[in-house]
Amino acid sequence: MIHNIKFRAFVYENESADDLSQAILNLLPEAEIEAEEAEGLLEDKIIILSGTVSKKRYTKTFFNALLESVDLEKLNDDLERKIDEKGNWFLRFDKEDALDEKWTILDKGDAIHLKIKIAAFPAKKQIAVDKVREAILAD
Repeated sequence: MIHNIKFRAFVYENESADDLSQAILNLLPEAEIEAEEAEGLLEDKIIILSGTVSKKRYTKTFFNALLESVDLEKLNDDLERKIDEKGNWFLRFDKEDALDEKWTILDKGDAIHLKIKIAAFPAKKQIAVDKVREAILAD
């Protein structure tokens, strides 16, 4: 059902890259994390942690863990606005909670960003929404 999961998180000067890497691994245990240094607007140092998980067994494990860890009704209600026209599903997870192995979905703010490509043919929003909704409701 999922082609791949791209993730990205920003580590600011007052945060630990190791802690945030662990938070990502708590959501995506098989992730291979790449780190890149960048400069913020105020010339502060930022580390961008990113990568892609594309093996089917790992994306399936993620999706099953998601269904067990979050409010399914809210997840279902938010699908229309969190899936784009190309079938990408965007989720944000609270960094601190992810470090504590809690799955808290946020609507905005500093978070671990996931871009989940739904396997829908043709790759259209409504087909992707229907596929994810069916999987959520089947659980």
